[in-house]
Amino acid sequence: MSDLNTTNFTNPSTFILLGIPGLETAHVFISIPFCTMYAIAVLGNFTILFIVKMEQSLHGPMYCFLCMLAVSDLVMSTSTLPKMLAIFWFNSREIDFSACLTQLYFINCFSVIESGVFVAMALDRYVAICHPLRHSTILTNHVVAKIGLAVVLRGSLLVLPYPLLASRWPYCKTNIIPHTYCKHISVVNLACADIRVSSYYSLSVTFFVPSMDLFFIAVSYIQILRAIFSLPTTDARIKAFGTCGSHLCVILVCYIPDLFSSLTHRFGHKVPLHFLVLISNVYLLLPPMLHPIIYGVRTRQIRDRLLWLFTHKNIRT
Repeated sequence: MSDLNTTNFTNPSTFILLGIPGLETAHVFISIPFCTMYAIAVLGNFTILFIVKMEQSLHGPMYCFLCMLAVSDLVMSTSTLPKMLAIFWFNSREIDFSACLTQLYFINCFSVIESGVFVAMALDRYVAICHPLRHSTILTNHVVAKIGLAVVLRGSLLVLPYPLLASRWPYCKTNIIPHTYCKHISVVNLACADIRVSSYYSLSVTFFVPSMDLFFIAVSYIQILRAIFSLPTTDARIKAFGTCGSHLCVILVCYIPDLFSSLTHRFGHKVPLHFLVLISNVYLLLPPMLHPIIYGVRTRQIRDRLLWLFTHKNIRT
């Protein structure tokens, strides 16, 4: 590995992922909670997809966007966790250059897609509460499909320059990445060239996309709150709040770790490296684990269908 650290090269065939620098002896123990979180995320999100597919009454706009969120969570967590466990359990640290660029693309692409899904869900809640009689005519299947396509295209195109620019830089420093996965900024920092274009572009996407999405979400919820407080009865207000509670919880679970992780990586120069790596991994695993739990607990239709499946199975056995 020392040879790899000193060899000059312009097109590395592989990168070396160190895992969590400084905590190598604890890799096996750290893998236990990470593996548990991933297992819960996979089980929970596939359960959401299965229930929505099987239950005809859940084929509405909100649940279509919820399925998009579940797929995004599965892709983001699956893009990192298997390789991370290979590092922790088998010391398999090598990753192909092309696989590294593919990994960083999928992670960032689906992160942007997920943010767009939250905006789409906020729009759905706005129409459902502020224009309940026109909900089915405004958010038709055709409109929902267009919104979903726009969300996917936005994420795909905005993040496409990440791997394209990274593949053009010469890498003559080292091919060792002090991380568990190919984080964009960690990869481009290895280049022996002026990477300001990559750095500024990724920084603008990191802050511009969530800022714009949060702005639209905030505008939607301001209108929603105005509509809720104008309702005549307390029961109606509580019911309206309940339909938005899951969405708000999911937004907080996603954006707060993302913002903290981005800020500490960009400006936390005195923060220990192992802490930064741990925070990055928690950001990719915690929201995918919590999203199906939040929706499963707080959404009556999903909760009732899940209970029915378990009770029906027990009766048959």
